[in-house]
Amino acid sequence: MSEMAEAIRALQAEKRMSDDAIKQTIEDMIKAAYKKTFGHNENCIVRFRDDFSDIDVYSRKVIVDGVYDPSTEIELEEAKELSDECEVGDELDISIDPHTFARSAVTFGKQTAHQALNENFRDSLYKEYERRKGDVISGIFQRERKENIYVEIERAGDGVEAMLPKRYQSPRENYEKGDKIKAVIVDVRKTQTGIQLVLSRSDPKLVQNLLSIEVAEIADGTVGIYKIVRDVGYRTKIAVYSNRNDVDPVGACVGPKGVRIQNVIKQLEGEKMDVIPYLEDPREFIAVALQPAEIKKVYVLDFDKKEALAVVNESQSSYAIGKGGMNVKLAKDLTGWSIDVKTEEQVADLDLTDASSTMKAAEDLFRSVSEEEVVSVAELPGIDERIASLLKEAGYDDIQRFSDAARDGSIKNVEGLSDDDIALVSRIISENVVFKDDDLADEESAARTDAAGENASVSEEENEEEEYLCPECGAKISLDMTRCPNCGVEFSFEEE
Repeated sequence: MSEMAEAIRALQAEKRMSDDAIKQTIEDMIKAAYKKTFGHNENCIVRFRDDFSDIDVYSRKVIVDGVYDPSTEIELEEAKELSDECEVGDELDISIDPHTFARSAVTFGKQTAHQALNENFRDSLYKEYERRKGDVISGIFQRERKENIYVEIERAGDGVEAMLPKRYQSPRENYEKGDKIKAVIVDVRKTQTGIQLVLSRSDPKLVQNLLSIEVAEIADGTVGIYKIVRDVGYRTKIAVYSNRNDVDPVGACVGPKGVRIQNVIKQLEGEKMDVIPYLEDPREFIAVALQPAEIKKVYVLDFDKKEALAVVNESQSSYAIGKGGMNVKLAKDLTGWSIDVKTEEQVADLDLTDASSTMKAAEDLFRSVSEEEVVSVAELPGIDERIASLLKEAGYDDIQRFSDAARDGSIKNVEGLSDDDIALVSRIISENVVFKDDDLADEESAARTDAAGENASVSEEENEEEEYLCPECGAKISLDMTRCPNCGVEFSFEEE
C-alpha cells in the first residue's frame, strides 16, 4: 500500500471520515495550493487512483492561436507536442507536479486541509451524538467545577467532552475521581474545541434503561412501560403493562424476592421505587398510583377536566400525600389527573352522588366513541404521528391488516418500527376496536332474538283472534259453531 493510501486509511480511522469526505478534503487542499500559486483554481483538476495509491493534478487549458492568459490558455504548436490530434478551441489537461508549488502555497494548502478536517470531524461527531440523544452512556469522573461534573466518555474520540450539570444530578450521589458514571445524553453542543455532551442522572430514561437491562420481559417487549415519573433521589413511580395475559408486569419488574428492582435501586443510590400496573379505569389507576397509601375510594369529580378525589383513612393521609406533597404530585404526573386527597371525616358531609353519575356519563361517552367505525391506525387514540407515518408508508395503516401482520410477525419488517411501537399499537387496538366480524355476530344474534319475539307476538295475536264470546250469555264460542253450547242461541259468522 502506498504512503497516500496509508495516510487516507489512517484518517478514516482517526477522524471517522468516509472515502468521499477524505477525497474532498485532499482535493480542497491541492486546489488551495494551486490557487496560491496561479491566482485561481477554476481550471484545476484533481483525479484519484482507484486504490488511493496516488493523485494526479492537471491544469485544464484552452488551445488558442495567440495566448492571452498563460494560466488558462496554451498555443496550438505547444499543444501539438502533447497531442497530435488537438485543434484550436479544444481543452487539454496538462499534468502538474504538486512538488513544484511554492512552499508558501503548500503551507496554505495544509492549513486549509487541517481546518477542513477538524470541521468535518466535528460535524461528524455532532451528527453521531445528536442521533444518540436519549441514549444512556457510560464515562469516568474526571473533575468538578462549580458543582458541574466533567466526564470522560469511553471510546468517544478526541474533541468530545461530557458534562453532568448540577441540576441534572441526584442529591443522593457523590462522586470521586475515577468513579464510573452512567447517564442519559440530553443535549449536544458545538464548542470551539469540539463537541460537548450534556448528561443527566435525573432523566426517567435512565430508569427505563436500567430496567431494560435487569428485566428480560421489558427488553423483549413482553412488558411495556406506560410512564415513569421521578422525584430525583427520593422516589420513582413506574406504571407497566403486559402484552401477554400470562405475564404479570409488576412481578416481572420486581423479580424473585425483589432482586431485579433492588439492582435498579442500588444503581440509583437507594432511591425508592413503586412499580404499579397501568389500569384503564382512572379510579383504579389513581388508587394504585397513590401507593404506598391504602385508598378507600376514588371519585371522579370532572372527567373532562380530569379532576378526582381520593378518600383515605386518617392514618393513611400522610402516606397518600407524602413528604412535602411529593407522593400525590408523582401520582398526578403519572396518571395525568388532578388528585385531591381527603380523609373519610373530611368528606362525611359532602354530597358525592354526582361523581358516580359523571363517571357513568363518561363511560357511556367512551363506549359510544369506541363503537364508531374506524379503519385506520392513525384514527385511534394515543397513536404517535411517527408510528402512524411509518405504518402508512409501509402499507399497514389499515387496522385489520396491521393486526394480521402482527399475528404472523411480518410487521417486524417495517423499518424504523420498534417492538415497543408494535406492542403499543396492538394494545391500543385491543382496547378500542371491535372487529366487524364480532359486530355482525352480535347483530345476527340480536336479529334472531327480535325475530323470535315477533313470531311469538304474532302467534299470540292469532290465538286471541280465534277466541269469540256468545253475544247472549258471554260464553266462549268458535268459528265452527252455529249454536251457543251454554244458552242455545243460534248465530252465524259472516266475513266483512
